[in-house]
Order: sequence, then structure tokens, then C-alpha cells
Amino acid sequence: MNILVLGGGQFVGRYVVEAALERGYTVSTFSRGKTNPHLFPQAHKLIGDRRAGELGALEQGTWDAVIDVNGYFPREVRQSTSLLKGRVGRYLFVSTVSVYADPSRTDEDGPMQQVENPETEEMTPQVYGGLKAVCEDVVREAYGEQATVVRPHLVVGPHDHTGRFSYWPWRAAQGGEMLFPAPPEDAMQFIDARDLAAFVLHLLEQNTPGTYNGARPHFTLAELESALAQATGNAFEPVWVDADFLQQQGVRPWADLPAWIPGDGVSRTPTERSQRAGLKYRSVLETVRDTLAWLKSLPEVKVAGISREQEAELLEAWRVRRAIADS
Repeated sequence: MNILVLGGGQFVGRYVVEAALERGYTVSTFSRGKTNPHLFPQAHKLIGDRRAGELGALEQGTWDAVIDVNGYFPREVRQSTSLLKGRVGRYLFVSTVSVYADPSRTDEDGPMQQVENPETEEMTPQVYGGLKAVCEDVVREAYGEQATVVRPHLVVGPHDHTGRFSYWPWRAAQGGEMLFPAPPEDAMQFIDARDLAAFVLHLLEQNTPGTYNGARPHFTLAELESALAQATGNAFEPVWVDADFLQQQGVRPWADLPAWIPGDGVSRTPTERSQRAGLKYRSVLETVRDTLAWLKSLPEVKVAGISREQEAELLEAWRVRRAIADS
């Protein structure tokens, strides 16, 4: 195949380009050329800026498919779909599970987020999902049955620049008492970036239309703890702290303890449709091990989440709380 990737220098786009080249495909990337420009010298690099409307490099050429990994605003996506119309076979848009309006209805047909001003170009967490939903509609309206939408969950793995899931393997490797939010049976979910890239390419290879959640099946926090223990040689001692207590102490799910969302909902996003369409996924342990190996190779590591000092304060407060309860 001859593929155009809108993006391609950072994380998801990086793995998409890497996987496509490994399969022997011809790849063109369109980006500003500022993020990891040294990567993939064998790819055709088209330079432009979607935000600024500088799309001249896309005015010529034909491709079997386009993979849009960095469309965030409807104007940007409308411009690219219009400009490429008739010159690409299939338009695959990488969206997000944040488009869902109801955390208990995250199947592909669940209700979508709405945004008051779909033409805003001020990105905030409050409008992110709604804008992505509008972008999906733009792609479908332009390409119909030649449109494919993939809605990734939290994307994790080596080269994750956000430092979100990376918090867990890096913290585990530091050893000592390590805070885990109870109960251990609560769900967690993500998609390894390498599995997401392989799924995207598989959908293109099969010329598959439709909408698909990009997530591996959910697992439990206990399974995460077990994978971390195996990857680090039991370097840490887990301390399970009640979720209600953590939130009373001001701990923010997802932000302070990355990838953690108490209860069910989006952490149990259905994946059956995607698996039927060809989604394959690696084990939690493999993702943890590979992420940790990558982190250890870096000259400096920056991850999201609470600091060791905050963690120690929380654990001490939890011990006091338990002592009072037991007295």
C-alpha cells in the first residue's frame, strides 16, 4: 500500500509509520517536521502546518489510504478531507474514547459528547471529546463507507511522551512501600501503541469501514500490581489504600494516580467489535516490561502522578486512619 500519515513523529504516529515501513509499504508523512525529524529517512516527508492552514504539500499526490493521527479541530479535519477527496482510497481517523457522553455506555454506538461551539480552537479537557466527535462526523460525511474511525483508550508503551501510564512501572522500580488504590478488583484499561498501530494497518489492509474502540480488554488493578512485581523482581511493597479516603485527601483520579478511574465505566470499554475486526493485543506484563526498559534507557525520566513525598504523606495518613478505626 501507499499510505499518507497526517502526523508521524510522535508516539502513535511514530508506531504507525514504523509498522507500515516494516510491512514494505510506501509511506508519506505530513507534519511540521519539528518532532523527531530524524526518524524514518525512507519515508516521504511532506512539510506543512494544519493549524496554520498550510496544506500546500498535500495538493498533489494519490494514496491508497490516509491515517489522520493528529486531527483535533473540525476546521483542520474538514480542510484535509476536502483537499484529499478523490485522491485517497480510505480515510482512517484516530479519535478517542473521550467522545462518549455516558461512561456506562462506551460501546461504539453509545451517545456522544456535545460541544457548544464546534468551531472553537481553544482545546480544553471539557471540549476535547466533543470536538473529536465533530471531527468524526466530518470524516464520515466526506467519505461515507470509505471512512474508518478508531477510538483509542489511554495509549501506552515505550516513547509515551505523556508519562501517564509510565508512572506505574517507573514508580514500582524505585522500590519501597507503593500506594495502590483499593479495591484491587477495580478495572484499568489501555491500548499499547504498538497494538494500536497494528490494528489501524489491519483495518486498512482489509478495507474495513466502521467505528472501533481501540482498547485491549480491561484488567484489574491486582493484575497490574502482579505485572509490576514480575517486571521489577518484587522491588516494591504494595499498600492498598481505600479509594474514598484517597479522594477525601484530594487525590485526583487519572491525574495524580494516572490511568486510575474508580469504579466501572470507561475502564470497561467494550472491545468485542474490535477483536472481531482483527485487534490483537499483548499482555500487560509485556507492556510494563518494555515501558520500563525504555524508561531506564533515558538520560532523564519525567512521569506524571504524585511525588514520592506526597505518596509518603498519604500512606502515613492512611496508617493513622486505620489505627483510629482499629482502636
